[in-house]
Amino acid sequence: MAKNKTAYVCNECGQDFPRWQGQCSACQEWNTITEVRLGSSSATRTHQFSGYAGQATNEVQTLDKIDLAEMPRINSSFTEFDRVLGGGIVPGSAILIGGHPGAGKSTLLLQTLCQLSLNMPTFYITGEESLQQVAMRAHRLALPTQKLRMLSETSVETICDIALKEQPKVMVIDSIQVMHMADIQSSPGSVSQVRESASYLTRFAKQQGIAVIMVGHVTKDGSLAGPKVLEHCIDCSVMFEGDSDSRYRTLRSHKNRFGAINELGVFAMTERGLKEVANPSAIFLSRGDEASSGSVVMVVWEGTRPLLVELQVLVDNSAMANPRRVAVGLDSNRLAMLLAVMHRHGGLQMSDQDVFVNIVGGVKVSETSADLTLLLAMVSSFRGDILSPDLVVFGEVGLSGEIRPVPNGQERLVEAAKHGFKRAIVPKANMPKVPPKGMEVVGVTKLSQALEAL
Repeated sequence: MAKNKTAYVCNECGQDFPRWQGQCSACQEWNTITEVRLGSSSATRTHQFSGYAGQATNEVQTLDKIDLAEMPRINSSFTEFDRVLGGGIVPGSAILIGGHPGAGKSTLLLQTLCQLSLNMPTFYITGEESLQQVAMRAHRLALPTQKLRMLSETSVETICDIALKEQPKVMVIDSIQVMHMADIQSSPGSVSQVRESASYLTRFAKQQGIAVIMVGHVTKDGSLAGPKVLEHCIDCSVMFEGDSDSRYRTLRSHKNRFGAINELGVFAMTERGLKEVANPSAIFLSRGDEASSGSVVMVVWEGTRPLLVELQVLVDNSAMANPRRVAVGLDSNRLAMLLAVMHRHGGLQMSDQDVFVNIVGGVKVSETSADLTLLLAMVSSFRGDILSPDLVVFGEVGLSGEIRPVPNGQERLVEAAKHGFKRAIVPKANMPKVPPKGMEVVGVTKLSQALEAL
């Protein structure tokens, strides 16, 4: 008889080890390494999927001989969803959608497939819910359900065999954590099951030209659950984010082989499901009737478009020996660095002050264009000065107090002018030759000049 192979895999990070040990040397977690039986060495999982004429051959070709004909994309019926995917769903691609429970992943995909089923064959596989539960949700959302093909199954081999008969254009797997393969001896959701199931489905998508969308769970820190190889083998990875007490949801791409990354799509959760938001800047700029200190509007660049977001700062006397530094939506380490720059080059000492920073609307800003906005908002809150509500600010701040340019400065100013902003403080290198009509643009090169421009 053939000998069964075994491996020792960390359940947290997916690292393989030749033998068991108490602590994982990769992620430093304890008691997370378990034994995984890989099945017989003579067993093979090579599955030849037939029927797809576009299957690539094994011939060696030079780069200039490869056909560059672009494959037509499938419109998902959601403009914001298509934007995040890079223009639509690519046939034969493997897409992974992650998010916290209740964010709306299944609702988004059910709405998408119900609309697509009117024009093309689609296939929805649910492993966590019964068919009655999915039907009740579709009825509540008043979706067209007469042509969507459904299946409740968790065996990957069975799903692919049935999909070969159905021949859909788009197929949804909800979710990859409950899928399992027969020759993997571990339980569903384990590292080996998730890794092998995702690899099997990705190979099936490539060979058959079927777009496969997989739903993925997330851990408590918000990252995708399962091994890191799960994100490597798929073509596109997007995260669906949103608090349970907020009606707005954001869809952001973290990996995309067919488009730009960090693209942002905004949706609103309603009684009839998810509705896309055509003008997200209008939502994030819903300011109060009375202006207050510490509030400044900035223009961030999300994927391929500018987005206006309000940044709020509260500076208050601290009653503790170590003042608090809290940043919601921004990097806390960058906040500490900018406080040091403000002290050294701006002449303001805040070592005895609590500093609280918040990005309105739950948006997470990772680019450096928010540096100058954050510093001017801190000055406004510290001095109690109310800045003009028609002022917009963006720019990167260096450690020596210089103001560095940011990409797409002209497009940011045009977007701000469309929303009625009359004055802008920007890096001097981003000043346009002809400013937008009705807007005064002030270019600065140092932090001291920006403080004078206030």
